[in-house]
Amino acid sequence: MIHPVSRRGILRGTAASLVMASAAPLLATAPRKLRSDFLWGAATAGHQVEGGNVNSDSWVSEHLRPSAFAEPSGDACDSWNRWREDIDIVERLGLNTYRFGIEWSRIEPEPGEYSQAALAHYRAMIDYCHARGLRPFITFSHFTVPRWFAGMGGWEEAANIDHFVRFCEVAARGLGPDYTHGLTFNEPNLAPQLSWQPDFRKAMPMFALGNKAAARLIGADRFAGTLTSDTTKTVPNQITAHHRAVEAIKSVRPDLQLGLSLSMADEQAAPGESALERKIAQVYAPWFEAVRKDDFIGVQTYGRAIVGPDADLPPPIGAEQTLTQMEFYPEALEATVRWAAKATGLPVIVTENGVAVADDRRRIAYMDRALAGLGRAIRDGVDVRGYIHWALLDNFEWNRAYTAPFGLVAVDRKTFSRTIKPSGPHLGRYASRNSL
Repeated sequence: MIHPVSRRGILRGTAASLVMASAAPLLATAPRKLRSDFLWGAATAGHQVEGGNVNSDSWVSEHLRPSAFAEPSGDACDSWNRWREDIDIVERLGLNTYRFGIEWSRIEPEPGEYSQAALAHYRAMIDYCHARGLRPFITFSHFTVPRWFAGMGGWEEAANIDHFVRFCEVAARGLGPDYTHGLTFNEPNLAPQLSWQPDFRKAMPMFALGNKAAARLIGADRFAGTLTSDTTKTVPNQITAHHRAVEAIKSVRPDLQLGLSLSMADEQAAPGESALERKIAQVYAPWFEAVRKDDFIGVQTYGRAIVGPDADLPPPIGAEQTLTQMEFYPEALEATVRWAAKATGLPVIVTENGVAVADDRRRIAYMDRALAGLGRAIRDGVDVRGYIHWALLDNFEWNRAYTAPFGLVAVDRKTFSRTIKPSGPHLGRYASRNSL
């Protein structure tokens, strides 16, 4: 899980993983059924699929020049209008769970002004899932915030916590009783995690320029962008916001299974000097402590990180890379699931796992190897209660825009027609067997 590796060992380990994965079907005993309520799902996020989210902070940043974004989100996948089609696809794939986000900036476009139409929209999505035999899994905050919230200092200002708590309570009441799981935050540890990546450090000046320009547009003294805010202020504030939001939501829905998700890499120490322990203390430790009273911990894993003296190292020489320039390393999921369970003492739900590749056969290979590792963890007694793939659709991937396809479903950029890839039914077959 967290261990030093040599550069030669990295390559040997990758090869060994391939051999073990290919041999697993021959060596394993008969598949063991998972718990009957195991979640098999696919995920989306409001801003990344809905389109036209004009009141959000991200919309402002996307339209600046120069911009850190390859292009604006625009109509995204037009899921604000095509949500029934998306939910029908989840059902058609044979999955039992649809994770989606509600957009704060749509529900509360101005402070204290709540849109009953937006709440009714998300309530209708929940009801439709319920009617289709799907478990709705709701994300209350998936990175974006209303532009007015950003203009007031965002998560850097402790006074703003009250706004989020009130939003969560209003939303919990408006969404009704037919969703089973929720996340207060999606990957609140992402900003400190990204600060360890050299490529992101190089991009910081562009994000900083964007923040200054956005501040002028919003009319605020400063603009708290999602990825460039002061984490020494935002992390404590978001931890407090999480605790208070859990109380507010539970006051309305005491039966709801509630937690948050963390961005987790299989963190490994590079040979020689490594800042691994310092990185863990900064990126993970505060959140492991913060979630101990939650119902579960959401794990979101895409690969491993090899930590050098002061930053993550690039992928090993010769390693296969994804379209996001990450190492193709599905074995990371087993490591992070074991780590999260041990560090928090909580049940684990894999709330995101996937890969950005053009060749869907590689997505299937990634899925098979990741799920094989998940099966090993479960056989060893780790309490895993679900696997939700990122993403249902090829969608807007933030600064990479539409150049990083993670979806089980392709989306035509002009007509918005959906085309199910082979990886979609492939995941559905796991769900129909309910075994690994």
